[in-house]
Amino acid sequence: MDLEALIEQIKRTPDYEGQIAHVRVTPERPAAHADLNVELHPTVAAILSDLGIRRLYSHQAEAIRAALSGENVCVVASTAGGKTLCYTIPIAQRIYERPTSRAFLVFPTKALAQDQLRKLGDFGAGRAFTAACFDGDTPQARRKAIKREAQVVLTNPDMLHVGILPYHHTWADFFRNLKYVVLDEVHVYRGVFGSHTANVVRRLRRVAANYGAKPQFLCCSATIGNPEELARKLTGLEVRVIDRDGAPQGKRVWVFWNPPLTKDGQGRRSSLIESAQLLCRLVEREVRTIDFTLARKTAELIVRHAHRVLGRKSKAAQAIMAYRGGYRPEERRDLERRLFEGSLLGVVSTSALELGIDIGHLRAVIMTGYPGTIASTFQQAGRAGRGQDDALAVFVAQSSSIDQFLMQYPDFLFRTESERALIDPENRFIVGAHLLCAAFELELSDSDLAMFGQEAGEILNILAGERLVTKRTKWYWIGEGYPAGEVSLRSASGEGYDIKDMDHNNALLGTVDAQSAFAMVHEGAVYMHMGESYIVRKLDLEERAAYVQQEDVEHYTDAQTTSDVTIEGQTEEADLGEGRTKHLGELRVVEQTVGYVIRKPGASQPLGSSDLDLPAREYETVGLWITLPQEQVAALTSAGHDLTGSLHAAEHALVALTPVVAPCDIRDIGGVSYAPHADLGKPAIFLYDGYPGGVGICEAAYDQLHALIVAARERIAVCPCEHGCPSCVQSPFCGSLNRPMDKPGAVRLLEMWEG
Repeated sequence: MDLEALIEQIKRTPDYEGQIAHVRVTPERPAAHADLNVELHPTVAAILSDLGIRRLYSHQAEAIRAALSGENVCVVASTAGGKTLCYTIPIAQRIYERPTSRAFLVFPTKALAQDQLRKLGDFGAGRAFTAACFDGDTPQARRKAIKREAQVVLTNPDMLHVGILPYHHTWADFFRNLKYVVLDEVHVYRGVFGSHTANVVRRLRRVAANYGAKPQFLCCSATIGNPEELARKLTGLEVRVIDRDGAPQGKRVWVFWNPPLTKDGQGRRSSLIESAQLLCRLVEREVRTIDFTLARKTAELIVRHAHRVLGRKSKAAQAIMAYRGGYRPEERRDLERRLFEGSLLGVVSTSALELGIDIGHLRAVIMTGYPGTIASTFQQAGRAGRGQDDALAVFVAQSSSIDQFLMQYPDFLFRTESERALIDPENRFIVGAHLLCAAFELELSDSDLAMFGQEAGEILNILAGERLVTKRTKWYWIGEGYPAGEVSLRSASGEGYDIKDMDHNNALLGTVDAQSAFAMVHEGAVYMHMGESYIVRKLDLEERAAYVQQEDVEHYTDAQTTSDVTIEGQTEEADLGEGRTKHLGELRVVEQTVGYVIRKPGASQPLGSSDLDLPAREYETVGLWITLPQEQVAALTSAGHDLTGSLHAAEHALVALTPVVAPCDIRDIGGVSYAPHADLGKPAIFLYDGYPGGVGICEAAYDQLHALIVAARERIAVCPCEHGCPSCVQSPFCGSLNRPMDKPGAVRLLEMWEG
């Protein structure tokens, strides 16, 4: 199908209202090949011949040579660039040379591990050597055999952390012969997840060394701004980066789709409805499409609306499904099978399918909302089109400031380098948790501590005071239970919550992490699962379970959260001129989910709201703050602007646009404004990392604060609304329901800070 002709067809449909804000065509790129110049084992050479692989891409040849020569490697290449061969060939080579060799293949998702297990079959897995997935879905009856027999084990950081390293003595032979550890899709390991994973890798290295092994690390990544730094921080080792991508790429047609303004001009039409209608158009034309969304709830709502548009029982509707975290294992496996076989024409997914899982030949990608980083945007767009096939990438803007900024400045995506992936392996909260896990696994010597950072000794002394470890000649775990079981790698919170179906004897319907539970499964929340809506009747905090009942409703819910911050210490300060200052330091944050609003897709105003009484969450983190001197307060108020409303509106805009200058998801950053703040005695706006200890977001935003202020001021100023809307200063998560708001005052305030 001619994709540019398809766009013209869409423009001629009756409901097209000028939504296409920009079209960009990126040209095709030919392949660059190179000779391997390494003698492969005859079996490996025969396998490549049988697969029809006569020549390798240049990055593949370079990576395989480096791996076989004993180097730690990080390969950076585009989606569908053949990165799998960069580690599959060296592993197969070693196993065929020496069958006792072992390898861990670590993937960020279970789905990706299952997909790669199928691909290993091409290299003899299941016939010439044994490979198996070992994760939370692996039946207990299979686990002993895998430990005893498998030469290649595919797993994820969570299972390494909680199910392998604490029981390393049952894996003794595997660790003794461990030659390779593969870390695939390393660009995903950023923020809290990446910082945790880096410590899991250090624990893995320590356990392997205990058995006399020193494995090589083979890493693969999509394009990011700092692959060498990230790989080095993840592994704690020197790593050779190979980033000259030799894979071919077809022409890609980019469409920037901006929902039209509502009739009252105070917002834009629902992005999820626009996205669902686009998905229906493509599926009806049998264009295989994936629609990426930012949240589980949005994925379910898009599928629900698409089914309604197409008719629930229609063939086209049955070919559209959602895929996200929180589903039961058997549900995920069935969806993955249908995706691979091609019986699904449309799938709506969170970032769970952003990674390299083979989901068949896709022609189109829809991105409902900015994915949060330039790297993720291109990674998602790259899921469509294989080799030199053409592909369509549609970015459907939400009403948020960041999305509207990109509709206004589309060149930002194409001219700005990919962001740096930020992790902090020495975050003291994260290190403390993993030191306990490490001591449980093997007593810690003083020489081990350097692996965990400069503060490891001090942290252990604090933990000793809490009677969790003790120092004799070495550090020993003396606590109760099992420390890894109390540490979640995916968030800064602990054990998650089960979602139980009251209509079916409280059967497990899904799960949600602890950090998201109060926002997603509070009492009264609408929880979406497999296109069906459920109402949360009870959230049991002690049992850590949400009880739901199926109910067909047309609305959804958004939780409202309030924040309060106090300053614990300042690390940096800079003058912005005329008495204005910016600061970076440690903050104590108290967050509380205080209520929720009821919304209907397509409606600009909430249908209602309710209060909630839930415990507060308190933690220390890193944040920045900017202050306003009294003379400028007087200038602002004398011009008729409301000080509190101006600060509030400016804070929302700054939070919303932080992903422009710092690699993060909007949900990773928090903000609050004061007029005045108790610790400062003057008006201030605070931005902070939404995780204990911080993960580097606000440090990056502090360095780029002027650019952030300019972007926020421009976004508010060009928005056509009169009093402020979700495209400029309103937030759907605001605990005070976006009151008060002074849009013109926010523009003036940001002009003052801009200087």
